Amino acid sequence: MPKSKVRKKVAYTPPTNVMPSAATQAKRRGPSPTWYPITMLVLLLLGLAYMVVNYLAPNVPGIRELGNWNFAVGFGLMVAGLIMAVRWR
Repeated sequence: MPKSKVRKKVAYTPPTNVMPSAATQAKRRGPSPTWYPITMLVLLLLGLAYMVVNYLAPNVPGIRELGNWNFAVGFGLMVAGLIMAVRWR
């Protein structure tokens, strides 16, 4: 049986008038500053510590007045740290 001819593909070059993708823009922005991961870890640990203190010592004067809003404060700190973790380059 005869062999089929192999077609050569032309290398694709995107048009210049098209907007660059988000992946190429992220590559151009460079890495995050040094303070960014430190702040991210501090927020995560601060949220965790706040939740632990809320459970173990609920009679602390500042925590007692907030009541159930303590969960929102603790989870809010942790969510802020997680959002920073997603945006970390």
